[in-house]
Amino acid sequence: MRAGAADPPASSTSALIYVTNSAGDTVDVIDSTTNKVVQVIHGIELPHGIGFSPDGSRVYISNESENVLDVVDRVSGRILQTVQLSGRPNNLALTKDGGRLLVGIRSEPGVVDVIDTASLKRVKSIAVDGGVHNVYVTPDGRYAVSGSLESKAATVIDLQSEHAIWEVKFDRPVRPMAFETNPGGTTRRIFVQLSRFNGFAVVDFAKHKEVARIKFPDKSPAFGIAEGREGTPSHGIGVLPDGKSLWVNSTFANSVFAYSLPELKLIGSVELPEVHPLGRAPSGAVPEWITFTPDSKLVYVSNSGAKSVTAIDTNTLKVVALIPVGEVPKRMNTLVLH
Repeated sequence: MRAGAADPPASSTSALIYVTNSAGDTVDVIDSTTNKVVQVIHGIELPHGIGFSPDGSRVYISNESENVLDVVDRVSGRILQTVQLSGRPNNLALTKDGGRLLVGIRSEPGVVDVIDTASLKRVKSIAVDGGVHNVYVTPDGRYAVSGSLESKAATVIDLQSEHAIWEVKFDRPVRPMAFETNPGGTTRRIFVQLSRFNGFAVVDFAKHKEVARIKFPDKSPAFGIAEGREGTPSHGIGVLPDGKSLWVNSTFANSVFAYSLPELKLIGSVELPEVHPLGRAPSGAVPEWITFTPDSKLVYVSNSGAKSVTAIDTNTLKVVALIPVGEVPKRMNTLVLH
């Protein structure tokens, strides 16, 4: 069903949580006021990253099966246009003004494709260190940061010159990242998840280097082995919009951990659902991604092993909803409609 189609459109008054189902051809849309799926976008096989135009009229989805960017009409769910990319895409990010879309290309040698959102044409590919798994724009809009599994590097791009300007090398592949700001809005620290580390690294943005590594408390029983996730014990990280806490998933603990900012003191953790296969021991939810409501009241965690999304109250650290979605949900993003 390549043309794309949608179930009835979502509410226009809420924050909407978009969930890409990586083992299917659907994207689920959750209304945060009801915690119900209110729209399903069909026809995009292997959807990866997701973003939105500033006015909320278009949804951008990187499509791994066809090496394209799909541009979707938000209301109808129809694919308006496809943009050919330079290779197999992974995650994507938009510049702060919405004028450029940055798509990480996983194919070696590694570039970030730049799409002009007015013309919907690829205008440049920025060379970085290694195939790109995730790409982000810093909260102040001045830089992009790409992360590579193969080169074990985080590369910082100056968005004015559109050139890589510095990088941090790690001893392990780089996975999702999150950003903390200084009082003036500039970037203070990057929190980086790494393969085979059940925790996260801390990068001082001004010093251009790793300054700490935080390991999660051990929890029993350990999950992740039966799920084949020994190499990815922690995946999914985000800073609450109010800047007061950092939220990080752990597959091994089958939990999401919350740390205070800037102290990085452990506030607590929330257990995620267990999966109970017939005749086998329970396995974990395999958390993949994190996103928030703009008022900082709710955090959402995608459970790729449980075909669900967990909604958590950030004040009480209590689960408020378990929302069924499609096959192997992974990347998520929040759209606020005004």
